[in-house]
Amino acid sequence: MFIGCFSSALVGIDALTVEVEVNISPGLGMYLSGLPDNAVRESQERIRSAFENSGLKMPGKKIIVNLAPADLRKEGSSLDLPIAVAILAATGQIDPQRLPDYQISGELSLDGTVKPVKGALPIALNARTGGFRGIILPAANAAEAAVVSGIRTFGVTSLRQVTDFLNGTKELLPAQITPEQIFDTKHNPYAEDFADVKGQAFAKRALEVAAAGGHNIILIGSPGSGKTMLARRLPTIMPPMTLEEALETTKIHSVAGKLGSEKGLMTRRPFRTPHHLTSQVALIGGGSNPQPGEISLAHNGILFMDELPEFGRNLLEILRQPLEDKKITVSRAKYSVEYPANFILAASMNPCPCGYYNHPEKECTCTAGAVTRYLGRISGPLLDRIDLHIEVTPVSFSEISEKTPQESSADIRTRVVRAREMQRKRFENIDGVHTNAMMNSAMLREFCPLDEQCRQLIGNAMQRLNLSARAHDRIIKVARTIADLDGATAIEPKHIAEAINYRSLDRGGWGN
Repeated sequence: MFIGCFSSALVGIDALTVEVEVNISPGLGMYLSGLPDNAVRESQERIRSAFENSGLKMPGKKIIVNLAPADLRKEGSSLDLPIAVAILAATGQIDPQRLPDYQISGELSLDGTVKPVKGALPIALNARTGGFRGIILPAANAAEAAVVSGIRTFGVTSLRQVTDFLNGTKELLPAQITPEQIFDTKHNPYAEDFADVKGQAFAKRALEVAAAGGHNIILIGSPGSGKTMLARRLPTIMPPMTLEEALETTKIHSVAGKLGSEKGLMTRRPFRTPHHLTSQVALIGGGSNPQPGEISLAHNGILFMDELPEFGRNLLEILRQPLEDKKITVSRAKYSVEYPANFILAASMNPCPCGYYNHPEKECTCTAGAVTRYLGRISGPLLDRIDLHIEVTPVSFSEISEKTPQESSADIRTRVVRAREMQRKRFENIDGVHTNAMMNSAMLREFCPLDEQCRQLIGNAMQRLNLSARAHDRIIKVARTIADLDGATAIEPKHIAEAINYRSLDRGGWGN
């Protein structure tokens, strides 16, 4: 007997519908076709054991399982449950009447329980797009999938529960949760706060500008000056994620299996901190079973790279393309996938190998050539793509012992949110552009006109600091963000001057 049911397969961060076809005929053995990987091939042993421990009967005949479309590689264990359901339907143990209405996904344990799978959110989105009535998936994934409106999500804990539901002998209640409820009621506490940072007014202001306009930033200073402390507080002043951003971010982390304690919708912006020994695949994504890398896991959030020069040259150069395009395409012989990578790069570094170049009190032991070579580990093209170059000086004892309350993250965040609202209105008719950092040259001409005094200021800076054309555009973008923070409709000379001041670590100006 022939029967079929529906499931999903992950391709990149999206899911595609897979039809699980089963045919029972005289003979022995179970055969899988349709480009299954090893995890899918091993499903037959898990299914046989699950049947036995659930009181179900495995047919003693030849079972042919085809996973259509046959030219799409199927990976992972999420096809265990739909294959088992199709076999049960083909042998008359499940009424097939309900099968066309649902997509089914889940990994089977040997005792018949259903284990969670990766990619529940994209699976639910694909099922809604395909016009299915609902999805059946592990109970552990129900909260994640239930944020997708317009489709019913049924969480199950065992194979027996699925058979009872499809036979109509036992009904299940769909998981009910709305994204709006999560945003309204979920508390997102941060352990860090800018109120804990003494002094560093210049660096705090630069981080505020970075958060307001989505600008990349590098902090350079001696050991113990507070670079990491400052960078780790950047998420506390970022604006709240929109529903669209939350869905995008959750989908990426779901596919990667890295939702952690976030079982539903992610409402906090990701803050990723890869080690300098991270491999290329771990950073950009890919691998034998394609997975998003750190730059995609940081999508809509922050990628913090501590001690930037310690990362390999190849790793640093890989960042150039996603910093410009806000996405990364990973092409291999057998596949090509595209991952989003719209993140703020926050980096830190020492000024020299010993760490004390330009220190107000400690003497640097490095030669002038060593300082130049150390900074030279970061290429000019990559440095051009970092909008804000901030020198972080050590905090004096008087500043550390100061008892005057420092400005809190909540106060700074209020200004950032107000500036982001101006940008939202500015770019509301432009797809894919949300912040000033994402503007192209045509948008700069439209939204960032400069008067003669502003043009003269930026022209002098280009000559004095030996800036590139890309750095010229980024100064204007930063100036537009500073104007937004001031609530100004036009860029003024003071905004340009402040933006230029944030380029003091460019190759032509550092150390002079």
